[in-house]
Amino acid sequence: MTDTSEIRGLGLRLRGWRVGDEGDAAAVLRGLTDPEFLRWNTPLTAVDDLAGAHAFLRKRQELLESGEGVSCCVTDEDTGEVLGHIGFSAITPAFRTAIVGYWVLPEARGRRVATRALCLGSRLAFGELGLYRLELGHALGHEVSCRVAERGGYPYEGTLRGAMFEAGRQDAFRDVHLHARLSSDPEPEVA
Repeated sequence: MTDTSEIRGLGLRLRGWRVGDEGDAAAVLRGLTDPEFLRWNTPLTAVDDLAGAHAFLRKRQELLESGEGVSCCVTDEDTGEVLGHIGFSAITPAFRTAIVGYWVLPEARGRRVATRALCLGSRLAFGELGLYRLELGHALGHEVSCRVAERGGYPYEGTLRGAMFEAGRQDAFRDVHLHARLSSDPEPEVA
């Protein structure tokens, strides 16, 4: 994905995050400081102010340029309202694999934004990025994320012991449900 490419469908538009854009930075700040996000995720680098959100956007650009990751701003296809984020990290070209992660802003929850973004993003990853296997991990007990994965065509594959930080800590670990999807898997039907 280039800075200017985008993908549309399922009522969404995925576009690149815009480095230096105050609106994008504000959305990132709200997403990464949301209590529900922080309940299930502990970022390696905390984002707790606009400067941190701008640094997050710059890092996403660096990862895009190096080929290590692709991050997309999830927007409403008609209005352009920012709804969340979906990204592909740890891209390994030799094996054509990546890890997928996503978050949705509080006001966009309950509308299947995460599931639709996961399906649309998977099309991008399997198509434009040429990937074969996408892995999705979520903290054990995060039932909403489990349902998003299943609805998005990512069946449960097992539990990884101690594979994720505990909420708010980087010195303790919790178990992770692993889901995955292959490019050869059928695309799920999403309403």
